[in-house]
Amino acid sequence: MSDLDLPIRVAALYKFTPLEDCASLRSSLEQLCVDEGIKGTLLLAHEGINGTIAGTDAAIDRVLEHVRTLPGCADIEVKDSRAASMPFLRMKVRIKREIVTMGKPDVDPLSGTGHYVAPSDWNALIDDPDTIVIDTRNDYEVAVGTFAGAIDPRTRSFRDFPAWFEANRAALDGNGQTARPKIAMFCTGGIRCEKSTAFLKSQGLDQVYHLKGGILAYLETVPAEASRWQGDCFVFDERVTVGHGLRPGGFVLCRACRMPVSPQQRASPLYREGVSCPACQHERSDAQRARYAERERQVRLAEARGIAHVGAILPEAEDG
Repeated sequence: MSDLDLPIRVAALYKFTPLEDCASLRSSLEQLCVDEGIKGTLLLAHEGINGTIAGTDAAIDRVLEHVRTLPGCADIEVKDSRAASMPFLRMKVRIKREIVTMGKPDVDPLSGTGHYVAPSDWNALIDDPDTIVIDTRNDYEVAVGTFAGAIDPRTRSFRDFPAWFEANRAALDGNGQTARPKIAMFCTGGIRCEKSTAFLKSQGLDQVYHLKGGILAYLETVPAEASRWQGDCFVFDERVTVGHGLRPGGFVLCRACRMPVSPQQRASPLYREGVSCPACQHERSDAQRARYAERERQVRLAEARGIAHVGAILPEAEDG
């Protein structure tokens, strides 16, 4: 599949940098995105900017040019991928307390994070038997794909990560041994690891590493034949997952529970498009499924008319 078949550019970006007067920044940024036909979500907070947007190449270039004029954002890193059609329904620019929500306001990535590891060096680090590899994403993301041998904390939200760390601190800190293990952490685009490694360093751990650019950078640059990645990578838009080369994957989204659904799961009699999947079939009532079925009917009618249905359900963003 060539870029001609994937005309929409999807740009994931984040930067920890002090921002003042987020309300003023929000107004100009949102207006520019709307004027350029950009859709997606951008988050602004006093600690920086984070989000994913999609549009034409020229429109994305103009928005990124503006973003780079924001304080401290001149060198902001952007991870590009492609989509066959617009993967978002609307444009939102929101002001938040944190651009990635850990619930630990004293953790400041600008004061120090773990050691960055380039995708080309990641395999050597995680192949080391003295390295503990931790997936900092949510359980439903991990279920779609992860690195071979990585620990799954089974968290439902990034807010749960500090509590998981406290419950497992002794093992992660070497159980009192003189030689502490190396801890390598990763997430989708890198932002959750910026905070999680900063959090671990604030707790006294120093042998902490994280994958620069996240899984997306790894899948883009590391050849499939040399990869330690298994499965797809969940993304918070209508593509649902991407694989090596950042090409769209084979999962779809259950509109009832927002969980990713594999091709095998779609073959199950418990799967009804827009209504249920094997994960939620027994957790929803007949009345709920009837509402979902009517919503799905309305979505299909809107698609036939060439318009977006306001009640359509997208994945809930976890801030990268």
